[in-house]
Order: sequence, then C-alpha cells, then structure tokens
Amino acid sequence: MSGLLALLDDVAAIAKVAAASVDDIGAAAVKAGSKTAGVLIDDAAVTPKYLHGFAPARELPIIWRIARGSLINKLVFLLPAALLMSSFAPWLIPPLLILGGSYLCFEGAEKIAHVFGIHSTGPGGPDGSHSVEDPLHLEEEKVKGAIKTDFILSAEIMTIALSVIDSDNIWMQGATLALVGVMVTLAVYGAVAVIVKMDDVGLWLSRVGRLSLTRAFGRGIVRFMPWLLTSLTVIGTAAMLWVGGSIIVHSLAQMGWPGPENSIHHLAVAFGGGQGFAEWGITAGIDFVLGLIWGLILIPVGVRIVGPVWAAIMPKSL
Repeated sequence: MSGLLALLDDVAAIAKVAAASVDDIGAAAVKAGSKTAGVLIDDAAVTPKYLHGFAPARELPIIWRIARGSLINKLVFLLPAALLMSSFAPWLIPPLLILGGSYLCFEGAEKIAHVFGIHSTGPGGPDGSHSVEDPLHLEEEKVKGAIKTDFILSAEIMTIALSVIDSDNIWMQGATLALVGVMVTLAVYGAVAVIVKMDDVGLWLSRVGRLSLTRAFGRGIVRFMPWLLTSLTVIGTAAMLWVGGSIIVHSLAQMGWPGPENSIHHLAVAFGGGQGFAEWGITAGIDFVLGLIWGLILIPVGVRIVGPVWAAIMPKSL
C-alpha cells in the first residue's frame, strides 16, 4: 500500500512539473508573440491584396492554402533552422534580427515613398502587377507569391520569438516556437478571413435583412471595410518602421554597440517626465524615425539589387 501511495505521489509530482512546463511554454509563447506585433499587423494588412480579382467563393480556399503554406514555412523549415542556430550559432541571432528589421524598414519606407509618388521600378511579381488570363494559373501565382512573402515575415517572427525565450532548453524553445507559429498563423489568417468576407456579409445583410436597422447595419459594414483596410495599411506601415527601428537598435546593443539604445533611453527619460507611457511613446517615435531613415536609404538597394536577385532565385526553390 505504501508503495502505491509513493507511486501516486511521484505521478502527482510529474503532473505538477508537466503542468508548470505547459504554463511556462504558454507564457513564453504569449511574450514572444507580443514582440512580433508589428510583423503580424503587416502580414494581416498585406495578405488581402492577393485575393483581389477572385470570385468570393474562392477567397476562403485561397486563404486556407496560404495559411497552410505559412504553417509549413514556420514548422517545417524555420523552426528546425531556428533551433539549430540557437544550439550551434547563437551569435547569428542579432545579425539576422538586424536583417529582418532592415526588411521591415525597407517595406515601410517604400510604402510611404509610394504614397508621395516615388514608385518602385522593380520587376512585377505575382501580386497582380502582371495580368494572367487563366484563373487557375493566376490563383497559383498569387498563392505562391503570398507564401514567398510569408516566408520572409515568418522568418522574422520566429527569430524575434527565439530572441525573447529565456530558457536554454531546446525542447522548451521548440515547443514555444511551435506554439508561437500556430498562434500567429491562426491569428493572422483568421483575421484576414474575417476581413475579406465582412463586405460580403454586409452586402448580404443589406439585401435580405428583414429590419431596416439590419439592412442599414449591412450597408454600414460595406462602407466601413475600405476605411478599415486603409487603416490597417497605415497602422501596419507605422508598426513596421517602429518595430524595425527598435529591432535594429536593440540588436546593435547586443552586438556590442549600446550607444544608440542608451541615447534613446536617456532622451525618453529626460523628456518623458518619469511617465512610463510617455517614455515608451518617445522611444517608439525615435525608433520610427530611425526606421524610416534607414528604410529610405535601403530603397535603392532593395529595388535595384535585392529585388531582382530574390525574384530570380525564389521560383526555383518553391
């Protein structure tokens, strides 16, 4: 009997450890996921453009195909690569974060430059810049283009998540990264599915609603959606520049150049008046400006060199 009680105590202890591990993984995943907010907003803002021109019946199947490709990107390719890097080359994490932050700055700055009439001269891609008459071929091209873009954003998400995981245990890192990958994919593409179908819901309500209030609500949704998409683009652009600038500044500090980060901190403290939110706002504003400046510098490099090379390489690898 005493042996059975001892066994039950051991089982209970193991269960407590397992539960604590699950809690730790969940907490780490939430913390890591929150650090990727700017990338997630950009992902949600970018994806709907790949659905432009398709019949409503094809929108959700296309979103599912892109989401499935995103999960494969994260769990099959990027997660093992991240774990190998963490185990054998952790010194690569800050440089890769700088590379990813630079990409965010470039994307954000390019969008702002486009608004002011400075158009990209890079080659057209599968996002609709080249017309394709065959609908099936067009869908394939759009899905491939979306998954390629997602690969870059997913790499940035997984690298950021890895950088904020406190544990050195490879199993803890792997479980946390896997949970982050699933969480952010569901969040992004679930949000995209809702966004792209809301106008259809609004149109349906405006036509078949029995009450005038219901029909008016449907018309309101239809009118609201273009504003929402525009707002997402603006917020996503601002988030890309702020997060990109922040990533670069923090990664430089990790690589032994803490000067920029310390200077920004001192300015935030000096002008923030001891208020936490004010200090955060000043820090984010400075990171945004630095990200915009760096992104504007990178535009010629990205458009004339990186873009053509990427377009030439990626179709062969996907």
